[in-house]
Amino acid sequence: MTQPFLGEIQLFGFNFPPYQWAFCNGATLPIQQNAALFSLLGTQYGGNGTSTFQLPNFTNRAGCNQGQGVGLTAHSIGEPFGNNSITLTQAEMPAHTHSLTIYSQSDTSKRAASPSEGNALSVPSSSSPFLPSAQPNTQFAQNVIGIAGSGQPHENRQPYLAVNFSISLAGVFPAFG
Repeated sequence: MTQPFLGEIQLFGFNFPPYQWAFCNGATLPIQQNAALFSLLGTQYGGNGTSTFQLPNFTNRAGCNQGQGVGLTAHSIGEPFGNNSITLTQAEMPAHTHSLTIYSQSDTSKRAASPSEGNALSVPSSSSPFLPSAQPNTQFAQNVIGIAGSGQPHENRQPYLAVNFSISLAGVFPAFG
């Protein structure tokens, strides 16, 4: 591995940070023992700025550049944003309906046990499982369709690969100019 810059962030595919690196997990470090790194990071990621500072926190997060892209939300360095899970409300869902049309084929010669053009997989009988003696254009029973989810959150993270963001605690001090 080449000599890293102090404060350089790299992705590693193992479950520990290499020697003289630390996970980007928001850990609080003492300024006195990490003065050079503090001079680069300051309190952008937290800490009191007199005795402590914090490392960037990529735990359950994705990397993002600072600033604002075209049509995107502006983000500042060190700003956490996003959610790992979210509960959708009815106001967040587009208006839609759940409908089903049931056809009863009275001619048994036209019924089929497998999918074929013009046929369905099952044939409703006169004792429909939805409503007894269902007629065309009949309203479903109230318990057939309705609100689902019980207010439970769903996964909201983009696809990810198990890698760890780590920051160099030692290395070449970057030149500015």
